[in-house]
Amino acid sequence: MSVALVNGRVLRKDRLTQGRCVLIENGRILAIVAPSDRRARRAERCDLGGQLLLPGFIDSQVNGGGGVLFNDAPTVETIRAIGRAHRRFGTTGFLPTLISADLDVVARAIAAVRSALEAGVPGVLGIHIEGPFLNVARKGVHDPAKLRDLDASALGLLTSLTGGRTLVTLAPEVTTPQIIEKLVASGVVVSAGHTNATYAEIGTALRHGLRGFTHLFNAMSQLTGREPGAVGAALEDPSSWCGIIVDGEHTDPVVLRIALRCKAHDRFMLVTDAMPSVGTDNGSFELQGRRITVNGYACFDEDGRLAGSNIDMASCVRNAVSMLGLPLPDAVRMASEWPAEFLGLTHDTGRIAPGLKANLVLADDALNVVETWIAGRSSRDGDGG
Repeated sequence: MSVALVNGRVLRKDRLTQGRCVLIENGRILAIVAPSDRRARRAERCDLGGQLLLPGFIDSQVNGGGGVLFNDAPTVETIRAIGRAHRRFGTTGFLPTLISADLDVVARAIAAVRSALEAGVPGVLGIHIEGPFLNVARKGVHDPAKLRDLDASALGLLTSLTGGRTLVTLAPEVTTPQIIEKLVASGVVVSAGHTNATYAEIGTALRHGLRGFTHLFNAMSQLTGREPGAVGAALEDPSSWCGIIVDGEHTDPVVLRIALRCKAHDRFMLVTDAMPSVGTDNGSFELQGRRITVNGYACFDEDGRLAGSNIDMASCVRNAVSMLGLPLPDAVRMASEWPAEFLGLTHDTGRIAPGLKANLVLADDALNVVETWIAGRSSRDGDGG
């Protein structure tokens, strides 16, 4: 039975359109037609009440949510709980993210994601391995005892996931351009983060397949008068993607507005860097033996260092409009279409278009999420897990 979503304001490309019906069949968008179309008349109708119908949000950096942290228990159950927590805020696709850990833990995390994909856990797209191949000088809250250089011995592990996307955040200076090239050739998406690399080192990595920058401005060499650093390289390069956390804490909104003037908006994507507190009322949690305190959208360790965020994707989109002055379509595309492009998934998701998965968000004008669909299944019918 097909479903006809009617009476909504549908985001198509860069504008909201009215008077169109989104037809869903077998988990995908069959067509976008007039409500009078005979296929719409024969389908089960769902009246959207004039609210916003948006492409589902894609978050490539999700450490936890719903009271659980992926590092603490890299299991299918943890992935399911994280997905369920973030779905309430419009996330229909995500990468559970592992913070720097020993390689046996990385292996368990990859195995859990493989099992989650096989089990059809709603929303999971693959894995983000953030470390341990990072620079201790830019470690942030990552455990320095876990950090290591990346050599050929880890290639088999990092390229072992099939059926989903693998994103690896690394510091280019702790590996070689040839290793980056081999990762990319095996289908891994490589992003620079927690790096003290020079502008020249980042440039070399870009030429060998580096695709993005993890939480731009945070935990990376900065743009200065005599050394552009990782930030300068990221803003100058027109092809790479930059993940940004728009919570008002990780980066000042003024700085982000300046960054948005440096390269095309379609090379920025919203990420949460979410911690277990998202979707709960918890005011603190444990991270690798340290007490982390939640304060608004941000999380801090005992020394006052940022330790991920307490923000969800709907709030990131809302903040991109209010803090960065972006038009709503651009803010939404930073949370959907452009992350899909970064991950190489535009053939399958990220837009409201015929043939793509019916991964959708219904929201009111304040961007409060009312309902979501993942592969055509409504959140009102349960999470599908």
